[in-house]
Amino acid sequence: MKITILSRNANLYSTRRLIEAGQQKGHIVEVYNHLDCYVGLKQGKPTIHHKGTVITGVDAVIPRIGSSVTFYGTAIVRQFEMMKVFCANGSMAVTRSRDKLRSMQLLSRDGLGMPATVFAHNSNNINDLLDMVGGVPVVIKLLEGTQGIGVMLAETKKAAKAILEAFYGIEKNVLVQEYIAEAKGADIRAIVVGNEVVGAMKRQALEGEFRSNLHRGGTAKAIKLTRLEKETALKAAKSMGLNIAGVDLLQSERGPLVLEVNSSPGLEGIEKATGKDIAMKIIDFVELKAQSPKGAKDKVGA
Repeated sequence: MKITILSRNANLYSTRRLIEAGQQKGHIVEVYNHLDCYVGLKQGKPTIHHKGTVITGVDAVIPRIGSSVTFYGTAIVRQFEMMKVFCANGSMAVTRSRDKLRSMQLLSRDGLGMPATVFAHNSNNINDLLDMVGGVPVVIKLLEGTQGIGVMLAETKKAAKAILEAFYGIEKNVLVQEYIAEAKGADIRAIVVGNEVVGAMKRQALEGEFRSNLHRGGTAKAIKLTRLEKETALKAAKSMGLNIAGVDLLQSERGPLVLEVNSSPGLEGIEKATGKDIAMKIIDFVELKAQSPKGAKDKVGA
């Protein structure tokens, strides 16, 4: 089977592990920087090109699209879909998960546990906004932030108002979220592949920090999820339409709460924390879906 990985850097841990796992199973694995790809559109003949060469014979695509290039990256994924190539995560699912507001709206609609969240155009109704999420302290998130960047904790009403006014003043969209104190600076990252949670780790923030991202110095260890936590992770991925996802959960007094659903979860932290071969799980899934009759139907997207 010929597998294409869309990644801007073949030397990144996650991309490298997927290459190794694919080759170990005897597949041809090629990596293309999606920013160097371009599409051709003719009547009845969509094509994808890379540095002057037409990409052909692809059986499956694994998108590793960075958040800063979501629009262009998903356009390339969509072109593969038009060519009836199976994509591990579809273009619409990736776009859906990247929009923090839209993803929270979908999670809310589908009845998933989540921190109370507010989205507003200005801070004119600051008292009502804070009341809606249970009062201060509150978490304020930039919609386009990643890896903990653009996430702030406002411990007082005055601080919350100042942060919101600053962001609204430079026309930035933000979410205001309930602060879950009992989580104590920790969260869970669960990796979903198909209909299975294939690994989970608990991430703990540094002392004095509430963001548990490993990129910000947090630590991680393997964790055994409860039945409800597994169900929540699977439902969250399904809500986004993702086959492969990193679901971030908070453990709260009212059960697991979904923070975010990531369409290109990093593999380094989870593989090192759990000792599991997550990359191989992804390759096994892609292999099964791309070659099955149902997988053939899944190849068509829009």
